[in-house]
Amino acid sequence: MRKAKSGDGTLIAYRRSDDGPPVILVGGAFSTAESAAPLARLLAPRFGVITYDRRGRGASGDTPPYAVEREVEDLAALVAEAGDGVSLYGISSGACLVLEAAAAGLPVAQLAVYEPPYTTDPADLPGRAAFLERLTDLLSRGRRDEAVELFLTLADLEPEVIGGMRRSPMWPGLTDLAHTLAYDHAILGAGPVPADRLAAIGTRAMVVDGGCSPASLRNAAKAVAEALPRGRHRTLTGQMHDVAPHVLAPVLEEFFAV
Repeated sequence: MRKAKSGDGTLIAYRRSDDGPPVILVGGAFSTAESAAPLARLLAPRFGVITYDRRGRGASGDTPPYAVEREVEDLAALVAEAGDGVSLYGISSGACLVLEAAAAGLPVAQLAVYEPPYTTDPADLPGRAAFLERLTDLLSRGRRDEAVELFLTLADLEPEVIGGMRRSPMWPGLTDLAHTLAYDHAILGAGPVPADRLAAIGTRAMVVDGGCSPASLRNAAKAVAEALPRGRHRTLTGQMHDVAPHVLAPVLEEFFAV
């Protein structure tokens, strides 16, 4: 993997496909460059696709203390590596990071996001605050397994599903990334759609959700699209939060090719 140096000196590991209009893929919770590989392969014939390990993950470094601004600087370093005319795509907390980067003024040609997990219901805010308090406590005591289970419970996975995951070979990889759940939550902020910051983004933007996703995610996607001055909203019939790459890729290709 190649390395880009972020503003604080942290090395960010990334891969880039062949030449073409540059597109950077930004993953969500538990994601690495490898997680985005299926989507990257589908986009690669048309674009120069960059996938990367967000700080604290995979082959990338991690310089404490964490701040959302550092992850924005990581993206800025990759934008500089990519060259002019770069587009960004982010999913879940990665979608929130893309929006934060655009609001910070990164020179981005266009951006697309899939289901940024903000909330439009004030009744959800106390639960989110309680989650952060519990997550912080677990991570401070090194109880990484419980931190992962807490997140998966918040994501509405059934206990028997989580139990199966704990017994599977994938579990150690999740616990290795447990500390980055706090990073994802920091990017999300208190939880509501940050309409004021989004209103400052003049970049052409597309906000996508899945037709079978929970209403909370679909409502948030619509609210984000409405808050973006040049935002448009699109729903992918039959899709959920774990969107199928072969369904998403043609939509991104059409949008980014303009």
